[in-house]
Amino acid sequence: MRAIGYREPQAITAETSLIDLELPDPVATGRDLLVEVKAISVNPVDTKVRRNAKPPAGEARILGWDAAGIVKAVGPDVTAFKPGDAVFYAGALDRPGANMQFHLVDERIVGAKPATLSFAEAAALPLTAITAWEMLFDRLKVRDTVPGAAPALLIIGGAGGVGSIAIQLARKLTDLTVIATASRPETQAWAQELGAHHVVDHGKPLSDEIAALGLSAPGFVFITTHTSEHLPEVLKLIAPQGRIGVIDDPATLDVMPLKNKALSLHWELMFTRSLHQTADMQAQGDLLNEVSRLVDAGDIRTTLTETYGTIDAANLKRAHALLESGTARGKIVLEGF
Repeated sequence: MRAIGYREPQAITAETSLIDLELPDPVATGRDLLVEVKAISVNPVDTKVRRNAKPPAGEARILGWDAAGIVKAVGPDVTAFKPGDAVFYAGALDRPGANMQFHLVDERIVGAKPATLSFAEAAALPLTAITAWEMLFDRLKVRDTVPGAAPALLIIGGAGGVGSIAIQLARKLTDLTVIATASRPETQAWAQELGAHHVVDHGKPLSDEIAALGLSAPGFVFITTHTSEHLPEVLKLIAPQGRIGVIDDPATLDVMPLKNKALSLHWELMFTRSLHQTADMQAQGDLLNEVSRLVDAGDIRTTLTETYGTIDAANLKRAHALLESGTARGKIVLEGF
């Protein structure tokens, strides 16, 4: 089967930063599904792993943590899926990724593909939807109010992949006032199109931007990117006893300034359940099924914005380069081999 991977961590401009490969077809065992991959999308985690994680000597690492496809075979312990089912999922960080024609994935972290979406449109959703859902409802617990705070959620980086779905989930599933940040006209328009009540510029002091809205201090802040840069302003603008969510990888993070307001800090990594085989792994499959239902009901939409052609090394390199530029809006998808 065809696959795309790398053998040495390199800059995306290097000729062999991503390469086309031929690998044996995998075989489903246990609770695994063997999925014929129809479409994949690209996430910042792909670029981070490619730059930093060295594969074992003589081996290639396969990236890709977003896929949509058709179940071709199932392991003997699978109960929820059968061959022919259309599915979407994000996969597991400690297993080969989905940038391959046939991919193994544990059924517990797989959902039924939305019937109203193409494979490409569906592939844009899993990783970001799981990340946003788990942050909002499992970590920040945005349905539990912060005493005295404005019932508002600030999403920093609202036009990125995670921000794009977090805006929609917060609008549909909560009564919070949703404030998104974006710094360019096209990204500001995108965040508004997705349903943000207000869009402010994170290129300016955010405490001033929030104050200008005439709201009291929000109780929840979801930082999707550049945490170290934004945290000082977040500490100014958030309400006492507020909750801050973080998903990026700051080199260092001084949490002592959170003490004065008794703020809580919440990390989200959507791979935690699969990495540690937690007792509630099935929660991710259930979550994706609910996302699928919301999509088919017309309550949320795909965040696909760019289609880069077939799944091969050249097109994946283009997608990685755009993500690393920091100018991506929504999700980049590749389709077919």
